[in-house]
Amino acid sequence: MNYNRKNLDNATLIQLYKQLIKPRMIEEKMLILLRQGKVSKWFSGIGQEAISVGCTAALDADEYILPLHRNLGVFTTRDMPLNTLFKQLQGSEDGYSKGRERSFHFGSNAHHICGMISHLGPQLTIANGIALAHQLKKENKIAVSFTGDGGTSEGDFHEALNVASVWQLPVIFIIENNGYGLSTPVNDQYNCASLADRGIGYGMESLTIDGNNLLEVYTTISEIRKSILDTPRPFLLECMTFRMRGHEEASGVKYVPKELIEKWAAKDPVLNFENYLKEFEIINERLIYTIKQEIAEEINAALEEAFAAPNIHPNTTQEINDVYAPYAHETGSISTNSSEMRLVDAISDAMNEAMLRHDNLILMGQDIADYGGVFKITDGLLEKYGAARVRNTPLCESAIIGAALGLSIKGFKSMVEMQFADFVTVAFNQIVNNLAKIHYRWGQHADVVVRMPTGGGVGAGPFHSQSNEAWFTHVPGLKVVYPATPHDAKGLLLAAFDDPNPVLFFEHKALYRSIQGNVPEGYYTIPIGKANVINHGEDCTIITYGAGVHWALEATQKMGISAEIVDLRSLQPLDYDAIKQAVIKTGKVLILHEDTLTGGIGGEISAWIAEHCFTSLDAPILRCASLDTPVPFNVQLENNFLATSRLHQTLQTLLAY
Repeated sequence: MNYNRKNLDNATLIQLYKQLIKPRMIEEKMLILLRQGKVSKWFSGIGQEAISVGCTAALDADEYILPLHRNLGVFTTRDMPLNTLFKQLQGSEDGYSKGRERSFHFGSNAHHICGMISHLGPQLTIANGIALAHQLKKENKIAVSFTGDGGTSEGDFHEALNVASVWQLPVIFIIENNGYGLSTPVNDQYNCASLADRGIGYGMESLTIDGNNLLEVYTTISEIRKSILDTPRPFLLECMTFRMRGHEEASGVKYVPKELIEKWAAKDPVLNFENYLKEFEIINERLIYTIKQEIAEEINAALEEAFAAPNIHPNTTQEINDVYAPYAHETGSISTNSSEMRLVDAISDAMNEAMLRHDNLILMGQDIADYGGVFKITDGLLEKYGAARVRNTPLCESAIIGAALGLSIKGFKSMVEMQFADFVTVAFNQIVNNLAKIHYRWGQHADVVVRMPTGGGVGAGPFHSQSNEAWFTHVPGLKVVYPATPHDAKGLLLAAFDDPNPVLFFEHKALYRSIQGNVPEGYYTIPIGKANVINHGEDCTIITYGAGVHWALEATQKMGISAEIVDLRSLQPLDYDAIKQAVIKTGKVLILHEDTLTGGIGGEISAWIAEHCFTSLDAPILRCASLDTPVPFNVQLENNFLATSRLHQTLQTLLAY
């Protein structure tokens, strides 16, 4: 292995050696503890340490790194206290995730590390958001994200590279090409000469280097970083290395040819660098012994403390409370001046008020800038607030949600507009596994609002008409809001922007321009999680939201029914107090929603009422929902599909008890 020290002095080389040997010694200790049954699982990075250490050492301490599960050297080079790190690995309450996450699936803002999730690709898009934040704040910094050769097959890899290139973001994407994705060799993973070649297709510079050569990694990243700081842009760096042990220890390496292991064993990054330093008399055996002894003592002391940590005694209240970032809603004063607005105008007005109130709010989405969005809700905001804050995006929903999370890590708020709620499926992983879980996992909030134009009744067919709100009410960590009136739409959207938690904000397309109402001027909020009784009555209770509110009002007026109509407004959290009071008042309950019947939120509400309000019921709880089919295109078929076509009959059935 050829080392080129360039202008590095001896002190730097010795420091790099210390940083390189430390994760190796921890790994060797962990393998012993694994055999002794003292640790439960281990993903070994033996043989790959030079990439983690060289990269981290080349960056400023306040530049974010997004590592994977074989990047122990990132954590140690950032000088994480080993006692806390080992407690994390043991699942102790005093670890970085309070025992809620495994191995290296955690982050620490104090060390500028963002934790991975098991899906491998999403962290690349988060790096884009962090890099974008650097640009917006005019900080001369970069972000670095790791992926493996297997991860380059994920859609997020390609979306991340494309967005970074289009926006010319200061980010380095590092591919650790270690030969295998679990047991899948690289020849089954890609069909190009090198993974670095993929950068060419995205209009970015790329390079392949020897990932086992510590100095090559360190100096290359140092030089790329300096160049990016001078001329912001992304860079794709492929580091060739090899995974010397199994995907995790239990899986073994029987599928790896023996000669391949022998070949790469000769390229061991630790032994080769140590021999280089000895050859040029930069270190000697005595110094090596001293360094290793000091590290061994540090490891043993930290392990002793970690093993002595008490067992966790679960606190259910704390577990539930930590799902969401703390937030105390403040209603504030509401202007007595108001004007008549359509739903679409109220949402647009809320966006403008939010941009005025939060100078750290960034809007992102397809066609939202010059074009004003497909529904024209963001029309005019580009002229008011500029292209840095009102951003057109490539057609890659997953990457933009990931970038929104990256912005949040750096203290920004963001709004992502799904052109149609149906398209959220391609960003599902980012929403339900990254945004929703990140605060519970390691205390990082996700200050992101995802606007979701939703619903049928406009003849748009199966992929532009779905009601998919119930998908997200099942996911702890998300808030789901669905207003029915212009007044509520503005107040709830402003509350969503104030809230540091991820909010899915559903807007019914058919209501955009078909309903009007008085909307107060200026800034005001409506608390998320509070229902509204929009009609008082004695005959029955209708619990609904969105278009269902207007269906219920129209049907009960036509039928001459005195109905207590509850507009939920928020589906996560639900206002159980309001539901209970409405049930008690009439004893007959109909739950109405446009979503399909099976798996809709009506089933959850019905179950809760049966469990908590059974003695107040005078009839079975009935549900009125859309058919369990895709949303048809033909108008007559769509009308038959929608719940409103069965509302009259369902109400008659309920009242007949």
